[in-house]
Amino acid sequence: MARKKTGVLVGGSGLIGGTIVNYYKTKHAETVDIRAPSSKKLSIREEADIRDYLSSVKPDFIINAAMATLSSDGQLAFEVNYLGTLNLARAANALNIPYIHISSAATLPAGIDLKEEDYLPLVPRMSNYAKSKLMAEETLRLMSRDQGLDCSCVRLAVVYGAHDHKIQGFHRLLFSIADQSMPVLFTRKNTLHSYSNARKLPYFIEHILNNRDEFRGKTIHFVDKNPVDLANLILTIKSYLQLSTPKEIYVPYLMANSGKKALIILLRFLRKFGLKADLPPELMFLNSFYKSQVLSSARLEASSFIDPMPEETIYTRLPELIIYYLTRWSHQNLITTYDECMDLEKPEIDAFLHNPRELLDSVHSKGIGPFSEMMEE
Repeated sequence: MARKKTGVLVGGSGLIGGTIVNYYKTKHAETVDIRAPSSKKLSIREEADIRDYLSSVKPDFIINAAMATLSSDGQLAFEVNYLGTLNLARAANALNIPYIHISSAATLPAGIDLKEEDYLPLVPRMSNYAKSKLMAEETLRLMSRDQGLDCSCVRLAVVYGAHDHKIQGFHRLLFSIADQSMPVLFTRKNTLHSYSNARKLPYFIEHILNNRDEFRGKTIHFVDKNPVDLANLILTIKSYLQLSTPKEIYVPYLMANSGKKALIILLRFLRKFGLKADLPPELMFLNSFYKSQVLSSARLEASSFIDPMPEETIYTRLPELIIYYLTRWSHQNLITTYDECMDLEKPEIDAFLHNPRELLDSVHSKGIGPFSEMMEE
């Protein structure tokens, strides 16, 4: 019988980390002991914690899914997203084990068909989040090339999935529509973005750990093959929720940005009276709502990895995600507009209206042959 492996995952409380931990505990409990230490046991910000914990556990691999929140100040972003990444990599190299780093499309420019090598230049005016993630990627490339680090960098785009305790990214978009706080469309027509399915990611992580010769030293975009039109996605969610807003009115970027600046000034004014409020983190990326960012999936598709759920996309999962999050948010009294009797089971009709090719391929793959029960013996 093969020896049971031990893996350490940092960032297990988030959507990505939690999904990976659940995958190993439910599907590979007999072969892999996955550890996801809390910050009390292992603070990614403390080099001594990393050395002591990993020296004690002696894992067979490390996965880093930790990240500081989008709105973190410079110190927290630097210590978690960069120094934590560096020290975990140094420990993995000392133990001579694989290190899997989860990164972000925030390191990429806007554009279509972006390759893994198309990262942004490192400049001071970047957001703390993007800057720290970009620095981490560059250091890992250097360590892979010059220090022999056995590392793979998995770059994600807009992530979607259930069981996310934070309201950010796609889930912030869903929340804004459900809460009816988005009266119009803060984007322009034909703005495309790549999306990453959290449910598929653990299968890919397992695959690259089992095929190190193929993936060692590489950065891979783990994204759905087809990009998503932001306005179409917003209007699709609106139709599921049977709401009257947002109206199909496209707000120009200059107008939206002026509103953002006015809000920043208002928040600064309120702080003088002891009223502390923060700008929604996603507004830091307002510019991206108006620019396409489509990551190339060519490297992923050319690899030996086989998609376990090839037909699954953000559109096919929308009914499930809407029910899950709206039920959760209504129980937390975060929204009051959710009707639990609402009928959301109509994905085929929505696909017919907005994605007929995808629907057609899905029907074909499920079978179009004769009904076997009706065939004569």
